[in-house]
Amino acid sequence: MSIVENVKKAGVIGAGGAGFPAHIKISTKAELVIGNGAECEPLLRVDQQVMALHTDRVVAGLKYVMEATEAKQGVIALKDHYEDAIEALGKQIKGEKNIRLHIMKSYYPAGDEQQMVYEITGKVVPTSGLPLDVGAVVSNVSSLIHIADAQKGIPVTEKYVTVGGAVKTPATLNVPVGISAKELLDIVGGPTEDVAYIIGGPCMGKIVPDPDIPVTKTTGGILAIPVNHPLLAMKSPEMNLQLIKAVCCQCTMCTQMCPRNSLGLHVEPHKAMRSFAQNTGLIEDVNGDFSCCDCGICTYYACNFGLKPAIVMSQIKGMLMANGVRPRKEIFTSVDKGLAAKRLPVSRMISRLGVTKYDVEAPLQEEVIQTNQVQISLKMNVGVPSVPTVSKGQKVKKGDHIARIPEKAIGAEIHASINGSVSEITEQYIRITA
Repeated sequence: MSIVENVKKAGVIGAGGAGFPAHIKISTKAELVIGNGAECEPLLRVDQQVMALHTDRVVAGLKYVMEATEAKQGVIALKDHYEDAIEALGKQIKGEKNIRLHIMKSYYPAGDEQQMVYEITGKVVPTSGLPLDVGAVVSNVSSLIHIADAQKGIPVTEKYVTVGGAVKTPATLNVPVGISAKELLDIVGGPTEDVAYIIGGPCMGKIVPDPDIPVTKTTGGILAIPVNHPLLAMKSPEMNLQLIKAVCCQCTMCTQMCPRNSLGLHVEPHKAMRSFAQNTGLIEDVNGDFSCCDCGICTYYACNFGLKPAIVMSQIKGMLMANGVRPRKEIFTSVDKGLAAKRLPVSRMISRLGVTKYDVEAPLQEEVIQTNQVQISLKMNVGVPSVPTVSKGQKVKKGDHIARIPEKAIGAEIHASINGSVSEITEQYIRITA
């Protein structure tokens, strides 16, 4: 089997973002492959720990992608304070002529692939474009590990997840796909006070009312945040229209601080706020809105009045799609000459979010967490849900194939993450009980 076929069979998807199927991404030709180890979100620890502890698999995965795409160069990008990972990777690639490290400053959002591609290549990925438009393929370092494992016939059945925030013993756990997030919280001792939960990181993660939801192939973090913490209010979709009308002075600070706007992609949150407040419908030139990466800098850092441009941008993107508007591929203008000065130090972002006390070590526990039940989602990726290939009552072993990609569709193969019996099948998931 080819590298691409092995990756497809193993069900590898992007582990650090929306979950784009890896076999499609690497079925292309590229000049450069970038391993993304910059871990965009504060408080999460997975990427840096994976690079330090599984260095050989990260580099092996990078080489496989380079071979599949016929890329002549490979780069692993990571932040300058990931000292253990830098040391380990430096030793691993010693003597490699076509692989190097790219050490990034610790700014937010360094892990955004547009920022990373520009920093490494000097080229901007256009609105509605892909890194491939500038000759690059970008893969998260955990995905690289899965790609390396796939060449040995090992499917994706586990995920590293940082469990942090207001919990007794923050940790990064190696868990079966489909385990309940609630179980992971119990393993770290549970919350230390009355909390709400964020799946993902503090900036781009989503608030969930109940942690009894399954871990997917893209879950990177579970954070317990005190119920009275301002961060939760800032992430809430509720907005006071009268307050926006009265307070938003069109200072443009949200637009000036937008990292995608600084790349010349015409993301203008202040205009979105004006449109929302005045109920004038969609703003004049909407194409740049599609380049918004939901980093939240406009809301959590730039707005001096505590308004929520990020929520407005998200709503407008939804309105555009619902009205049949699709983005056109373009780079609106040149890169801001002051881009480097606008890069927001992660430490400053953590302070502004009010989560400094939760920025602590979360030691990685390598042994796979055991569980009696998993609920494996049939849609963990960009594309369509997978189709079950098992029946209720059927016995399965860890690694057994349980759902396939529909014909001529974008999707991912799915495998059992524990030994047991199929106890339930719905349109959304397959439940396996040990």
